[in-house]
Amino acid sequence: MDRGKLMKMAGAVRTGGKGTVRRKKKAVHRATTTDDKRLQSTLKRLGVNTIPAIEEVNIFKDEMVIHFVNPKVQASITANTWVVSGSPQTKNLQDLLPGIINQLGPDNLINLKKIAQQFQKQESHTVEEDDDDVPDLVEGETFEEAAKDEPSS
Repeated sequence: MDRGKLMKMAGAVRTGGKGTVRRKKKAVHRATTTDDKRLQSTLKRLGVNTIPAIEEVNIFKDEMVIHFVNPKVQASITANTWVVSGSPQTKNLQDLLPGIINQLGPDNLINLKKIAQQFQKQESHTVEEDDDDVPDLVEGETFEEAAKDEPSS
């Protein structure tokens, strides 16, 4: 082996200064576990309790809904703290509408009215488009008379 290659290998694994022992592999530290531990210890101090048998959680934000399916829910009523952990999905209010009407509060009543108005506008547009396909009837004329008046080719 040449000296340059050896120095390159030595420089990559040395953790201290001159004269320290070389390690063969650098340890990769993961900070995410410490964050989780710190969060759990803070929640333990607040006195949160796990609430079992929660099937779904919906967090309403304007016309968007953050939807959790089978989340882990922890709560501390005294600290007014709720912790919802799981995989969230961000959806439109219209996508979840038939199933979540009973969950809507007075805050979302305005959004529900907007959606109803949009739905009515869409219905009126489709009805108008259907009317354009069929011509209006003229009083006193029938199709038979119009067919007789046209010259046959």
